Amino acid sequence: MKVKRVFIRSTLTLQTWATTIAAISLLVGVGTPPSYAQTTAGLELPVVEHRLANGMRFLVFPRPGAPTVSFVVQYSVGGVNELLGHTGTAHLLEHLLFKGTETLGTRNLDAERSLFIRMDALQDSILALQASHRDTTSSPLMRARIRALEDEANVYVQPNEFSRVLSTNGARGLNATTDWESTKYVVEMPANRVELWFLLESDRMSNPVFRQFYTERDVVAEERLLRVDTQPGGLLFEAHVGAAFTVHPYRQPVVGYMSDITRLRRQGVAEYYHRYYGAGNAIVAIVGDVVPEQIVTWAEEYFGHLPTGDPPPAVLTEEPAQRGERRVEVILDAQPQVRIGWHVVEVSHQDAPALRVLSALLTGGRSSRLYRRLVMRDQIATNVYSSLGPGSRFPGMFTIEATPRAPNTTRAIEAAVYAELDALLHDPPSETELQRIRNQLEANGVRRLTSNMGLALQLAESSSIFGDWRTTFELSGRLLNVGPGDVSRVVQIFFSRENRTVATLARSNSPTH
Repeated sequence: MKVKRVFIRSTLTLQTWATTIAAISLLVGVGTPPSYAQTTAGLELPVVEHRLANGMRFLVFPRPGAPTVSFVVQYSVGGVNELLGHTGTAHLLEHLLFKGTETLGTRNLDAERSLFIRMDALQDSILALQASHRDTTSSPLMRARIRALEDEANVYVQPNEFSRVLSTNGARGLNATTDWESTKYVVEMPANRVELWFLLESDRMSNPVFRQFYTERDVVAEERLLRVDTQPGGLLFEAHVGAAFTVHPYRQPVVGYMSDITRLRRQGVAEYYHRYYGAGNAIVAIVGDVVPEQIVTWAEEYFGHLPTGDPPPAVLTEEPAQRGERRVEVILDAQPQVRIGWHVVEVSHQDAPALRVLSALLTGGRSSRLYRRLVMRDQIATNVYSSLGPGSRFPGMFTIEATPRAPNTTRAIEAAVYAELDALLHDPPSETELQRIRNQLEANGVRRLTSNMGLALQLAESSSIFGDWRTTFELSGRLLNVGPGDVSRVVQIFFSRENRTVATLARSNSPTH
């Protein structure tokens, strides 16, 4: 068995290394960099890489002496890979994969599945009525019958058995997240329970049972209701992204549209899982007190038999260049807010580091330009933030978000933001300002260097975005080498009126100016 061990050697000082790694974290936008060695020269990062014959990738970072081990399983499947009519599938799967397997979480699998057939037939009948526009009083009755059948099926369910087995063996931090481009499953285990993770995770990948499907679908619908439909910030975000992206799937909500969520079928979700959540789309990052050779042995034993699966549906649609300012308004009885966004580049683009520095320059703490102007000096806003997104793989947006301080309006905030950006064209940031940002990166890096989970997330995310986790290390210097002219240049390129989308949250009786 061949194990590929990769070392990165550095003659950097410990302090410089911390700064460099902090830059890597910011460039990638996730996670925590690896802990540094006790020496300042000849630094080695012993990352062990292993790829199974089915395409599943393992990245292992041994940290002898650490009492725990962090696991991240990242699938390169997310919201951008869903078709209209099926949005929310990946997010629903995130929930369902905690419901157990053919052996874990059930008292009688055959009895469960017989009830699944009856429930799913009723759901198909509901969808047929809706498609024919003959959705009469029979649909609510059939939905009630589905709920009753799911209650019957729950008699055979051992609730939360997957989580219970892990927690009773000392696991913590069991969680999952879904975004536009990936789905991650994470947990931290005691170092003497590592093989248990292999057993449980391989079982979950091989033999999931999508039990309590309709209950969990309702949970996701309720999540959408609370996070978006009745949440001012959620409504504003969705309206803003939907206006900025006219064709690219970044405009689709990861949680799904409500009409799509309520129409998702167990069979359709299961087919999506078995097709796209195969070993070939999975990256596993493991950090902690492990022996890499043992990890490789278990990887082959527990995951080597899994099917490769198909690549996720490719995103071929490109967002066309915006040719004029777009504005959208959300009327709601809530505190006014404004989101101003400009189309920018993907995270791997050569201009991405300068945009990251610009974000820190404008809103990175109390000494940042926009915070000083809007919150402290002019006192026209209670807060101001900036971000890059929604995703990483494709060109996204640079967004500034602020809440006006009464009686000021969102228009006043817009004017101040535009003035500050215009000033950067003629008055680039000083070396003192840029050094402050470098110091921020350094401090953040030092804080992040100790986390097993942070490093595992970074290894997985970097490998997913760039194809090779080492790329982030190769790109790290670019962020720290951003100069004043680079900041002014990206403002000139991207921050034009015709490339701008503005979303405001306003009360129905609010003034427009």
